[in-house]
Amino acid sequence: MLIDTHCHIHESDYPLDSTVVLQHAKDVGVGKMICVGTSEKSSKDAITFGGLHENIYASIGVHPHDTKDGYDIEGLFNAPRLVAVGEIGLDYFYAHSKREIQIQALEAQIHMALAHNLPIIFHVRDAATVIQGHSVWDDFWPIIDNFHGIRGELHSFTDSQIQLENGLKRDFFIGVNGISTFTKDEAQKAMFTSIPLSKLLLETDAPFLTPAPVRGIVNEPAFVKYVAEHHAAVRNIPLDELAAVTAANATVLFAL
Repeated sequence: MLIDTHCHIHESDYPLDSTVVLQHAKDVGVGKMICVGTSEKSSKDAITFGGLHENIYASIGVHPHDTKDGYDIEGLFNAPRLVAVGEIGLDYFYAHSKREIQIQALEAQIHMALAHNLPIIFHVRDAATVIQGHSVWDDFWPIIDNFHGIRGELHSFTDSQIQLENGLKRDFFIGVNGISTFTKDEAQKAMFTSIPLSKLLLETDAPFLTPAPVRGIVNEPAFVKYVAEHHAAVRNIPLDELAAVTAANATVLFAL
């Protein structure tokens, strides 16, 4: 079984028919999916969508871009099929929300996750230049280290070997998606192959980041099989082994 640990097929603007998309996923062995919230509304929609399908789980959180509009998700924690808080974090690539607001929102949502004993899906994206003299990672790690008991993953991880090691030192899982199948960056390729199999999670981030060899069309959870095939090939292990281990990783982290 394959598990897509991060998708957005619950969003109102997802362009494909959900019935067809879920059948495609079933046809290729994707047994479970996590629909990830990016705003208060998106989080509510993830919960609603998950409630309609036994193989769909929900994560609630406010993406750093949307923190300027509020990040009160406390009222959503009694929902069934809720498995995580996220995606939350810091993103300095675009200045949609001020750095200070992003930090406040991240800290508040970490508090909520710990209070409800849930793992966290982190979105961390650096900028080409620092913001107010700060790198996103220089801000992120001290925030993380101010808390105790965080369980989580670095979603859509594409950063350096150094930041990978920083994540692994904190026992984080590492989420990889279509970017890992088409990157031309040799250092990035080496980083991807160095992720311990015991810490690897597969995701699509659908509708974004469609993997090779189907780039150019809308992404969907079924395409996590291409991510799996790629990583099995570069590690020279059977696809069934990679699928089993990554599914077990997801099951442990998210209690699926």
